[in-house]
Amino acid sequence: MKRAFVLTILLLVPLLPLTAQAECECLNESEGHDSSEALKLKIVAIASILTAGVIGVGLPILGETYAFLRPDRDFFFLVKAFAAGVILATGLIHILPDSFESLTSPCLNEHPWQDFPFAGFMAMMGSIGTLVVDSIAMGYYERSNLKRAMPVSEAEVEGGGVVVVGESSREGAAHVHAGGMHAHVHVHGSVELVRHRVIAQVFELGVVVHSVIIGISLGASETPSTIRPLVAALSFHQFFEGLGLGGCIVQAKFKAKAIMTMSLFFSLTTPVGIAIGIGIASNYNENSPTALIVEGILNSLSAGILIYMALVDLLAADFSSARMRNNGKLQLGAHVFLLLGAGLMSLLAKWA
Repeated sequence: MKRAFVLTILLLVPLLPLTAQAECECLNESEGHDSSEALKLKIVAIASILTAGVIGVGLPILGETYAFLRPDRDFFFLVKAFAAGVILATGLIHILPDSFESLTSPCLNEHPWQDFPFAGFMAMMGSIGTLVVDSIAMGYYERSNLKRAMPVSEAEVEGGGVVVVGESSREGAAHVHAGGMHAHVHVHGSVELVRHRVIAQVFELGVVVHSVIIGISLGASETPSTIRPLVAALSFHQFFEGLGLGGCIVQAKFKAKAIMTMSLFFSLTTPVGIAIGIGIASNYNENSPTALIVEGILNSLSAGILIYMALVDLLAADFSSARMRNNGKLQLGAHVFLLLGAGLMSLLAKWA
């Protein structure tokens, strides 16, 4: 899974500089351009967004040393609800509208781009693809762990019943029952851990794709009035997304090396995207057909992934849990934090 994840990103990143090729008459307007002032703001943006990303993803990870931030505490549920609201708003408010705008641009040929809602279709495919990865990975690990954990030396399952092998039926039955319970707990724990790891990796994939695109767009801009509000907005954006990813990483219980790799990868994607944008700024035309199609499709897929992750893997899992249902205060707090996260992230759409 890790190799496939890294390979996917390595394949996506080289595609984006190709969008620098202008292929249509829709040219960027030069009004308000100031290359030297824009470069200063881009350097500030790299530092600010990098810092926000590191702090955002690091808080849940380092916060595990504090009792109230541990995954088994109620406050962690509230943080996850807030992060889920941020992720949901990111997909629906920030990314999906941009993909519709890109794939319905007048700079694209009327046929087929104006004939079919490709942005919505690709978002749907992103959600379905995430479901497929989720279910196949979970099914595979559950079957493999169940096979290893079965107490075959003590019992054989025949026709739905248990045939006991032991000195006496009562002792044997007790032993098999205990072994079966141990196997069940072991398998359940292993599957839950795998589930959290799949969630963390797929979630990072969705965030990273969008982060690279938005970084390139900012880095390629030569208009200070456009860049200035984006610096603050994207810093908050990166911080909130980092909180969500950090919470997923904590629950996945990765080893220290994997945690460091995923955290750095997330924190560096937008700054690296800005650096790529700076390098291709002189040739980049964000309204060229290639740029619009590549950005629109990748943004749509990213939106589908994030919407699925927020609703199914984060919100549905926590809000339907017995712990949440049996605790009225926790349930109310989680709903408030969900609305707060979604509201704050939606507000940022005014500037980014």
